[in-house]
Amino acid sequence: MSKEIFESKKIEIDAIPDKDALTPNIPIDTALQEGENLNVWCQDDKEALLKAGLNWKLVEDLPLRIAALRYTESIWQKDFKSKEEAQIRWTAESPAAYDLRDELVHHFYHAFYEMPDLYARTQRIDEGNTHADMIQDLSDLAALGKANTTALKAKNIDLTLLDKAEKLSGAMAKLLAEANGKKMQDNKLLITRNKAYTFMKKAVDEIRRNGQYAFWKNPQRQKGYISQYYKKLNAGRKNNTPVEAQK
Repeated sequence: MSKEIFESKKIEIDAIPDKDALTPNIPIDTALQEGENLNVWCQDDKEALLKAGLNWKLVEDLPLRIAALRYTESIWQKDFKSKEEAQIRWTAESPAAYDLRDELVHHFYHAFYEMPDLYARTQRIDEGNTHADMIQDLSDLAALGKANTTALKAKNIDLTLLDKAEKLSGAMAKLLAEANGKKMQDNKLLITRNKAYTFMKKAVDEIRRNGQYAFWKNPQRQKGYISQYYKKLNAGRKNNTPVEAQK
Protein backbone atom coordinates (compact mmCIF):
# COMPACT_ATOMS: atom_id res chain seq x y z
CA MET A 1 0.00 0.00 0.00
CA SER A 2 2.84 2.39 0.85
CA LYS A 3 4.29 1.91 -2.63
CA GLU A 4 1.00 2.90 -4.26
CA ILE A 5 0.78 5.95 -2.00
CA PHE A 6 4.35 6.90 -2.88
CA GLU A 7 3.57 6.62 -6.58
CA SER A 8 0.54 8.89 -6.08
CA LYS A 9 2.75 11.55 -4.44
CA LYS A 10 5.83 11.01 -6.60
CA ILE A 11 5.25 14.02 -8.86
CA GLU A 12 5.05 16.35 -5.86
CA ILE A 13 8.08 14.77 -4.22
CA ASP A 14 10.18 14.86 -7.40
CA ALA A 15 9.22 18.51 -7.89
CA ILE A 16 11.30 19.44 -4.85
CA PRO A 17 14.67 20.70 -6.19
CA ASP A 18 17.62 18.53 -5.21
CA LYS A 19 19.24 21.49 -3.49
CA ASP A 20 16.19 21.90 -1.26
CA ALA A 21 16.07 18.25 -0.17
CA LEU A 22 16.82 18.22 3.55
CA THR A 23 19.15 15.73 5.16
CA PRO A 24 17.26 14.41 8.20
CA ASN A 25 18.73 15.55 11.51
CA ILE A 26 16.34 13.31 13.40
CA PRO A 27 16.07 9.50 13.18
CA ILE A 28 13.58 8.68 10.43
CA ASP A 29 11.61 6.27 12.59
CA THR A 30 11.24 9.02 15.18
CA ALA A 31 10.19 11.56 12.56
CA LEU A 32 7.58 9.14 11.23
CA GLN A 33 6.18 8.42 14.69
CA GLU A 34 6.02 12.11 15.55
CA GLY A 35 4.15 12.68 12.29
CA GLU A 36 1.68 9.94 13.20
CA ASN A 37 1.25 11.38 16.69
CA LEU A 38 0.67 14.87 15.30
CA ASN A 39 -1.94 13.59 12.87
CA VAL A 40 -3.94 12.07 15.73
CA TRP A 41 -3.42 15.03 18.08
CA CYS A 42 -4.59 17.76 15.73
CA GLN A 43 -7.89 16.12 14.76
CA ASP A 44 -9.67 17.55 17.82
CA ASP A 45 -8.33 21.05 17.12
CA LYS A 46 -9.65 21.58 13.61
CA GLU A 47 -11.69 24.67 14.41
CA ALA A 48 -8.85 26.39 16.27
CA LEU A 49 -6.31 25.49 13.59
CA LEU A 50 -8.54 26.73 10.78
CA LYS A 51 -9.02 29.97 12.67
CA ALA A 52 -5.25 30.30 12.95
CA GLY A 53 -5.06 30.05 9.16
CA LEU A 54 -4.03 26.43 8.62
CA ASN A 55 -4.95 24.86 5.29
CA TRP A 56 -6.70 21.70 6.48
CA LYS A 57 -5.69 19.90 3.32
CA LEU A 58 -2.23 19.59 4.86
CA VAL A 59 -3.72 17.57 7.71
CA GLU A 60 -5.60 15.37 5.27
CA ASP A 61 -2.45 14.89 3.22
CA LEU A 62 -0.16 14.17 6.18
CA PRO A 63 -0.89 10.39 6.37
CA LEU A 64 -0.02 10.10 2.67
CA ARG A 65 3.22 12.00 3.15
CA ILE A 66 4.09 9.77 6.10
CA ALA A 67 3.43 6.63 4.05
CA ALA A 68 5.53 7.94 1.15
CA LEU A 69 8.46 8.63 3.45
CA ARG A 70 8.09 5.25 5.14
CA TYR A 71 8.29 3.55 1.73
CA THR A 72 11.33 5.50 0.49
CA GLU A 73 13.13 4.90 3.79
CA SER A 74 12.50 1.15 3.48
CA ILE A 75 13.88 1.10 -0.07
CA TRP A 76 16.91 3.15 0.92
CA GLN A 77 17.65 0.98 3.96
CA LYS A 78 17.30 -2.20 1.92
CA ASP A 79 19.78 -0.92 -0.67
CA PHE A 80 22.14 0.40 2.00
CA LYS A 81 22.16 -2.89 3.91
CA SER A 82 22.67 -4.84 0.69
CA LYS A 83 25.71 -2.74 -0.11
CA GLU A 84 26.98 -3.08 3.46
CA GLU A 85 26.62 -6.87 3.32
CA ALA A 86 28.47 -6.95 -0.01
CA GLN A 87 31.33 -4.97 1.52
CA ILE A 88 31.55 -7.47 4.37
CA ARG A 89 31.57 -10.36 1.91
CA TRP A 90 34.26 -8.64 -0.19
CA THR A 91 36.48 -8.25 2.86
CA ALA A 92 36.01 -11.92 3.69
CA GLU A 93 36.32 -13.38 0.17
CA SER A 94 38.77 -11.14 -1.69
CA PRO A 95 41.96 -12.42 0.03
CA ALA A 96 41.41 -15.88 -1.50
CA ALA A 97 40.96 -14.30 -4.93
CA TYR A 98 44.20 -12.37 -4.54
CA ASP A 99 45.94 -15.57 -3.40
CA LEU A 100 44.76 -17.44 -6.49
CA ARG A 101 45.86 -14.63 -8.75
CA ASP A 102 49.32 -14.58 -7.12
CA GLU A 103 49.58 -18.37 -7.31
CA LEU A 104 48.84 -18.43 -11.04
CA VAL A 105 51.32 -15.63 -11.74
CA HIS A 106 53.91 -17.60 -9.78
CA HIS A 107 53.21 -20.75 -11.80
CA PHE A 108 53.22 -18.91 -15.14
CA TYR A 109 56.58 -17.25 -14.52
CA HIS A 110 57.97 -20.72 -13.91
CA ALA A 111 56.20 -22.45 -16.83
CA PHE A 112 56.92 -19.69 -19.37
CA TYR A 113 60.46 -18.88 -18.25
CA GLU A 114 61.94 -19.98 -21.59
CA MET A 115 59.07 -18.54 -23.67
CA PRO A 116 59.77 -14.78 -23.95
CA ASP A 117 56.41 -13.83 -25.44
CA LEU A 118 54.34 -15.68 -22.84
CA TYR A 119 56.64 -14.54 -20.05
CA ALA A 120 56.19 -10.90 -21.15
CA ARG A 121 52.41 -11.35 -21.26
CA THR A 122 52.52 -12.69 -17.71
CA GLN A 123 54.53 -9.62 -16.67
CA ARG A 124 51.92 -7.32 -18.20
CA ILE A 125 49.16 -9.14 -16.35
CA ASP A 126 51.18 -8.85 -13.15
CA GLU A 127 51.12 -5.02 -13.35
CA GLY A 128 48.59 -3.02 -11.35
CA ASN A 129 47.35 -3.57 -7.81
CA THR A 130 43.74 -2.41 -7.63
CA HIS A 131 40.73 -4.63 -6.99
CA ALA A 132 39.68 -4.15 -10.61
CA ASP A 133 43.17 -5.22 -11.75
CA MET A 134 42.96 -8.40 -9.68
CA ILE A 135 39.58 -9.32 -11.16
CA GLN A 136 40.81 -8.74 -14.72
CA ASP A 137 44.05 -10.59 -13.96
CA LEU A 138 42.12 -13.73 -13.00
CA SER A 139 40.26 -13.64 -16.30
CA ASP A 140 43.42 -12.94 -18.33
CA LEU A 141 45.41 -15.64 -16.53
CA ALA A 142 42.66 -18.18 -17.13
CA ALA A 143 42.61 -17.34 -20.86
CA LEU A 144 46.39 -17.37 -21.18
CA GLY A 145 46.69 -20.66 -19.32
CA LYS A 146 43.97 -22.40 -21.33
CA ALA A 147 45.71 -21.36 -24.53
CA ASN A 148 48.99 -22.89 -23.34
CA THR A 149 48.07 -26.01 -21.39
CA THR A 150 50.97 -28.03 -22.80
CA ALA A 151 53.54 -25.77 -21.16
CA LEU A 152 51.63 -25.86 -17.87
CA LYS A 153 51.28 -29.65 -17.90
CA ALA A 154 55.00 -29.94 -18.46
CA LYS A 155 55.51 -28.27 -15.09
CA ASN A 156 52.77 -30.32 -13.39
CA ILE A 157 50.61 -27.25 -12.74
CA ASP A 158 47.02 -27.95 -11.71
CA LEU A 159 44.86 -26.95 -14.70
CA THR A 160 41.69 -26.87 -12.59
CA LEU A 161 43.00 -23.60 -11.22
CA LEU A 162 42.23 -22.03 -14.59
CA ASP A 163 38.51 -22.79 -14.42
CA LYS A 164 38.50 -21.68 -10.82
CA ALA A 165 40.12 -18.36 -11.76
CA GLU A 166 37.66 -17.78 -14.60
CA LYS A 167 34.62 -18.38 -12.38
CA LEU A 168 36.07 -16.40 -9.49
CA SER A 169 36.76 -13.42 -11.74
CA GLY A 170 33.07 -13.18 -12.65
CA ALA A 171 31.89 -13.70 -9.09
CA MET A 172 34.26 -11.11 -7.64
CA ALA A 173 33.38 -8.59 -10.35
CA LYS A 174 29.72 -8.89 -9.39
CA LEU A 175 30.50 -8.63 -5.68
CA LEU A 176 32.69 -5.56 -6.18
CA ALA A 177 29.92 -3.91 -8.19
CA GLU A 178 27.46 -4.58 -5.37
CA ALA A 179 29.87 -3.20 -2.81
CA ASN A 180 31.13 -0.12 -4.64
CA GLY A 181 29.67 0.18 -8.09
CA LYS A 182 26.15 1.53 -7.45
CA LYS A 183 27.06 5.01 -6.26
CA MET A 184 24.80 6.82 -8.70
CA GLN A 185 21.87 4.57 -7.82
CA ASP A 186 22.60 4.92 -4.11
CA ASN A 187 22.69 8.69 -4.46
CA LYS A 188 19.38 8.73 -6.37
CA LEU A 189 17.67 6.64 -3.71
CA LEU A 190 19.04 8.82 -0.94
CA ILE A 191 17.92 12.02 -2.65
CA THR A 192 14.42 10.59 -3.14
CA ARG A 193 14.28 9.60 0.54
CA ASN A 194 15.43 13.08 1.56
CA LYS A 195 12.84 14.69 -0.71
CA ALA A 196 10.10 12.53 0.81
CA TYR A 197 11.31 13.57 4.27
CA THR A 198 11.26 17.22 3.22
CA PHE A 199 7.75 16.77 1.81
CA MET A 200 6.45 15.34 5.08
CA LYS A 201 8.36 17.85 7.20
CA LYS A 202 6.80 20.80 5.40
CA ALA A 203 3.34 19.62 6.43
CA VAL A 204 4.45 18.78 9.98
CA ASP A 205 6.16 22.15 10.44
CA GLU A 206 3.14 24.09 9.17
CA ILE A 207 0.69 22.20 11.37
CA ARG A 208 2.95 22.64 14.38
CA ARG A 209 3.47 26.34 13.70
CA ASN A 210 -0.26 26.98 13.59
CA GLY A 211 -0.89 24.79 16.62
CA GLN A 212 1.71 26.59 18.71
CA TYR A 213 0.18 29.89 17.67
CA ALA A 214 -3.41 28.83 18.36
CA PHE A 215 -2.67 27.36 21.78
CA TRP A 216 -0.05 29.76 23.07
CA LYS A 217 -2.06 30.18 26.28
CA ASN A 218 -2.99 26.52 26.55
CA PRO A 219 0.18 24.50 27.28
CA GLN A 220 -1.78 21.26 27.61
CA ARG A 221 -2.83 21.49 23.97
CA GLN A 222 0.26 23.27 22.73
CA LYS A 223 2.56 20.43 23.85
CA GLY A 224 1.13 18.23 21.10
CA TYR A 225 2.58 20.64 18.53
CA ILE A 226 6.12 20.44 19.86
CA SER A 227 8.68 17.82 18.81
CA GLN A 228 9.39 15.70 21.86
CA TYR A 229 12.63 14.56 20.27
CA TYR A 230 14.00 18.09 20.02
CA LYS A 231 12.56 18.99 23.41
CA LYS A 232 14.52 16.12 24.95
CA LEU A 233 17.58 16.97 22.86
CA ASN A 234 17.57 20.60 23.95
CA ALA A 235 16.99 19.65 27.58
CA GLY A 236 19.93 17.26 27.42
CA ARG A 237 22.20 19.97 26.03
CA LYS A 238 21.22 22.38 28.80
CA ASN A 239 21.87 19.75 31.45
CA ASN A 240 24.92 18.29 29.69
CA THR A 241 23.09 14.95 29.64
CA PRO A 242 24.15 12.56 26.87
CA VAL A 243 21.46 12.08 24.23
CA GLU A 244 21.15 9.00 22.06
CA ALA A 245 23.17 9.50 18.88
CA GLN A 246 21.21 10.58 15.83
CA LYS A 247 20.96 8.28 12.86
